[in-house]
Amino acid sequence: MLVDRNLDLDLTDPSSASRNAVAAAAAGYDRLYTAETRNDPFLPLALAAGAADVELGTNIAVAFARTPMTMAKSAHDLQALTGGRFVLGLGSQVKAHVTRRFSMPWSHPAARMREYVLALRAIWDHWETGAPLAFEGEYYTHTLSAPLFDPGPNGHGAPKVLLAAVGPLMTQVAGEVADGVLCHAFTTASYIENVTLPAVRAGQERAGRPAYGFEVGMPLLIATGLPGADLGPQVEKIRSQIAFYASTPAYLGVLEHHGWEDLHTELLALSKAKRWNDLASRVTDDVLEHFCVIAHADTLADTIRERYGRALTNVRLSVPYADDPRTWLPVIERLRKKSA
Repeated sequence: MLVDRNLDLDLTDPSSASRNAVAAAAAGYDRLYTAETRNDPFLPLALAAGAADVELGTNIAVAFARTPMTMAKSAHDLQALTGGRFVLGLGSQVKAHVTRRFSMPWSHPAARMREYVLALRAIWDHWETGAPLAFEGEYYTHTLSAPLFDPGPNGHGAPKVLLAAVGPLMTQVAGEVADGVLCHAFTTASYIENVTLPAVRAGQERAGRPAYGFEVGMPLLIATGLPGADLGPQVEKIRSQIAFYASTPAYLGVLEHHGWEDLHTELLALSKAKRWNDLASRVTDDVLEHFCVIAHADTLADTIRERYGRALTNVRLSVPYADDPRTWLPVIERLRKKSA
């Protein structure tokens, strides 16, 4: 398995991106991700590009907040800056954010994303090979180019494209046009094996693409600590996070897969009533244990592999609490050794 983590950045200290990249590489991580939340997802990667020999990616950059041309240029430049170590992780976001926060068009997200990635590949191919730029789709058209605006080959080819997906339609698109799928943390092993992977294969078959080399990655919600540590406080923090996700309509399909749609109805009503403190108590231990990996550090790697080894190629060790860096060193080493 590849082992990933988020790239921490202190905007008041530009050297923090490089420093954290060096520390993560020394700890054994294979790839670092930025997210598009409070800050731009690309700038920290540019700062970290020359610091350490690890892959650098976005998880995610909001595709529909940008045109394929602007996204293609950012990805092309980062692929050059990183020496071919950039990974473009894309997500659609939800309608309200695309239309009301970014003021961009929204319609048929799966079909639009499929065309978006194809447009990216057409633009990159034009820059790489000099082939005419002649992409004409339903949502995007790119037919105008000139030497002044053509960066030419970056020396490393097009970056990998990974798509964030939960539902079957977007997951099929990932299988059809992307190099991998980024699963949400609010996903279970059963959902991946019975919903995600069949949808990926359907997309690959539709496009005549091989399954080999396709990435399936996921940030794992983990409650852990050094052997003998009390994991209760970590478990309760994750219970609260799971409750929040379970109240969100976008993730209802995961709950329906397990027959837990009534939980979503209850949590959604509580959230609308602003009763945020009451959400976590509705998440039973059975529900929690489907979404959360609970194990001390000495058994964590084996527990992860037993649960997700058949389904995931990449794991991100995700903890919504203050943790001890010493916890992760043997875990990362064991996960990476077994994947060698």
